[in-house]
Amino acid sequence: MLAKFIQEQRKKRSLTQEFLASILGISRTTYMQIERGERDLTITEAKKLSEVFDIPLENFLHGKEGAKPIVEIDRKKKQAEETKEEIRISVPQEKVDKFRQILIYVLKKVGGKPNICMTALYKLLYFMDFDYYEKYEDQLMGLVYIKNQHGPTPRLFEKLIEDMIKKGEVEKITSKFYKYPQTKYLVNPEVEPDLSILNGREKEHIDWELQRLSDLTAKQLSELSHKDVPWVSAEDGKQLDYESVFYRTPETSVREYANTDED
Repeated sequence: MLAKFIQEQRKKRSLTQEFLASILGISRTTYMQIERGERDLTITEAKKLSEVFDIPLENFLHGKEGAKPIVEIDRKKKQAEETKEEIRISVPQEKVDKFRQILIYVLKKVGGKPNICMTALYKLLYFMDFDYYEKYEDQLMGLVYIKNQHGPTPRLFEKLIEDMIKKGEVEKITSKFYKYPQTKYLVNPEVEPDLSILNGREKEHIDWELQRLSDLTAKQLSELSHKDVPWVSAEDGKQLDYESVFYRTPETSVREYANTDED
């Protein structure tokens, strides 16, 4: 029964009914009807839930788990030698559970630093996602980032952090950093990230990003993101394109490209 399957997947990922209701754009009462089998899903709602649970839509509709299929796209790599034909996903595949665990890990590691406010956190997540895509042509969290005046903003952050606050996993506090007000998030000491969701390369990448960027101020991180091609090439208020990392300048590029120029 699909209703029971949805409930199992939600509980497995420690998501609340309020959170999924907000993702679907419906009330919690209406969402509860879905889990009780009293209301059918629309196609749009089914697609959103399958993306949140990271399950192929066809599998999801049949109440089965499974990895998402790899989708072939056009390649636009910047002067990179091809040793074999590869297939990768460039369309953001927001991985909610992975995002949640990475966020807990990041806040545990650097959330207590006086410079790590909400704005700085946005930029750390952005560089983790886009740098990973440039280096490995694969997605880490696959978050959707929107261009605003202060830099890239992860679309899913606000809903997820609200869900984590309600569950007592994270506390939201206000403070000052060099006389400037800021919003910070601290993890409940009893909450630990589930790092089994990450492979060795992913964790190494996250630690590398924290080491090189977590001491920068929100202003410095924003200025760095403003120099990055994904942000520069996007329209205000629009989504940033992962593929644009292959057109980065040396100042923000994190990958060494083979020289394909002919002598």
